[in-house]
Amino acid sequence: MAITVTPLTTHIGGRMTGIDVRRPLTPEEVKAVDAGMDEYAVLVLPGQDITDEQQVAFTRNFGPLQNGANATLKRPELRLDPAFADVSNIGKDGQKLARDDRRRMASLGNRLWHSDASFRVIPARYSILSGRIVVSEGGNTEFADMRAAYDALDARTKAEVEGLITEHSQIFSREQLGFTEYLSDERAMMKPVRHRLVRTHPTSGRKSMFLSAHIGGIVGWPRPEAMSFIRDLIEHATQPQFVYSHKWTQHDLVLWDNRTTMHRVRRYDDLTLVRDLRRTTTKSDGPTAEQEAA
Repeated sequence: MAITVTPLTTHIGGRMTGIDVRRPLTPEEVKAVDAGMDEYAVLVLPGQDITDEQQVAFTRNFGPLQNGANATLKRPELRLDPAFADVSNIGKDGQKLARDDRRRMASLGNRLWHSDASFRVIPARYSILSGRIVVSEGGNTEFADMRAAYDALDARTKAEVEGLITEHSQIFSREQLGFTEYLSDERAMMKPVRHRLVRTHPTSGRKSMFLSAHIGGIVGWPRPEAMSFIRDLIEHATQPQFVYSHKWTQHDLVLWDNRTTMHRVRRYDDLTLVRDLRRTTTKSDGPTAEQEAA
């Protein structure tokens, strides 16, 4: 079957057919996915009824895996293999998480605009999310094109953001929602890391802004001024013309490039409905900026 991609919006998103993720990909298929990601930043592959093992095998085509386990959970508490980020509302016992469950509290940060793993020295390249059980109301995943948003900046702002270094940590994003319950060893694991605010895509050469709710400061700026500026940039970058909203159908497989997008999940009735989505992630090429000395 021929591989085809249908654009989903003017700037971002493509629907790709002609690839069966249940079997090993050919080199040509891997190249087609990479080319689609370079152009559209988000790809939707419908009808991919896959196992965890098949998802991991597919993900490995696009670089080394990044551990997806939640830093606030110990391994015995994990429902899935640590290769996965469990973005469901199900506990290890198979039951829906209680309203005050610690994991649920931390996962509410996914409702903020962010880039996966920007809080790590080596951030994420591709995220690959499998819709095993989806909900009919709410729960859309929205994606914002950071390339188009950068292109739309005025010349003065482009000059201002060019050399800026930002500080990222999960603590910064979770604190926005009032989640502050971290143990001392967890806080040590979540020490802020530094990233360039403007990145250049290694294949296309296009510039984009590396924005995320995980940002808690700009190096050399007073924090209130930094956060006000970051808020303005996020508001600019998430205008409707830059956004694709994905309504999930069961067995959708959605891929996105964290180097050129932000995303968020929209609210749904997670206390009544079951939603089981499983994410694997690949590592980017390396740090985007020098890190602060330990």
